[in-house]
Amino acid sequence: MRARANTVGAGIDGCVDIGTGNVFVDLGFSDPEDRQLRVQLATRLNDLIQADGLTQSAAAKALGVAQSLVSELKNYKLSRFTSDQLVHCIKLLNGEVEVFVPRSSTDTVGNGSLMARTAV
Repeated sequence: MRARANTVGAGIDGCVDIGTGNVFVDLGFSDPEDRQLRVQLATRLNDLIQADGLTQSAAAKALGVAQSLVSELKNYKLSRFTSDQLVHCIKLLNGEVEVFVPRSSTDTVGNGSLMARTAV
């Protein structure tokens, strides 16, 4: 099921779609909020790995996973990761994660979904 965003202007079909703010909603994925959350967490985890100057092998050892999983993480191939696993890995590298759900009666798919804030 694809959520159609507002349209303005003129494109090939005479209109331009304005995104919802979540590319996974716009592309019609069945689990857009989870995918967006995992990308946010993976971005923070990759930032921590880079800031610590860890190689993929060193990161794998610190996280207790195979180096091939770190490679998947670095390339944002996240199908084998859950949000919980990514949060756990962030904590292993001494990162912090704050999860919040905005309260709004007007929340729609792509707006007001679960998000992660990470401390630097």
